[in-house]
Amino acid sequence: MSGRGGGRPRGRGRGRGRGRGRGRGRAERSPSPPTPSSSSSEMDVEPDVLFEFVLVLKGDPRGIQRLPDSFAEYVAGDDRPRTMHLREASCGYYRWIVDAIYDARGKMYLNIGWEKFARHHSLEAGFILLFSYFGDRDMSVKVFDETRCRRDYHGDRDYHDDSTGEEDD
Repeated sequence: MSGRGGGRPRGRGRGRGRGRGRGRGRAERSPSPPTPSSSSSEMDVEPDVLFEFVLVLKGDPRGIQRLPDSFAEYVAGDDRPRTMHLREASCGYYRWIVDAIYDARGKMYLNIGWEKFARHHSLEAGFILLFSYFGDRDMSVKVFDETRCRRDYHGDRDYHDDSTGEEDD
């Protein structure tokens, strides 16, 4: 299977699922509002995807969100990450630092900082989120609404509007 859906060839050779290694930890930071990235060139090239998963929002989309067990096991390694860095797919400019917490059974949840991310993206119950993990606690998120169409945030350059036959600039 060679496509990612939507018939748009990517040509970057991104991997799927479990990858070649685990992310390395960095110094922990407290949750904060989105911060600009250090370089605009980050928007042009994304690192290889090490792990991907889908999350269907149920109940309060701004409340604590449980992540899949297989992802929690993948990132756990020797040290469980205490934060994750989320950004919109195809947008390297803003990142949200979100606390990752664990229960006694090792289940992983997104907690403090998630509400700001959810509010900023107007997330609602029934939305589908595609998370791509790049290592070092860095993740991108694609948002699909109740119509199962991808949401376009902040001039996403990879977005193509099939209804008009025109690409967004």
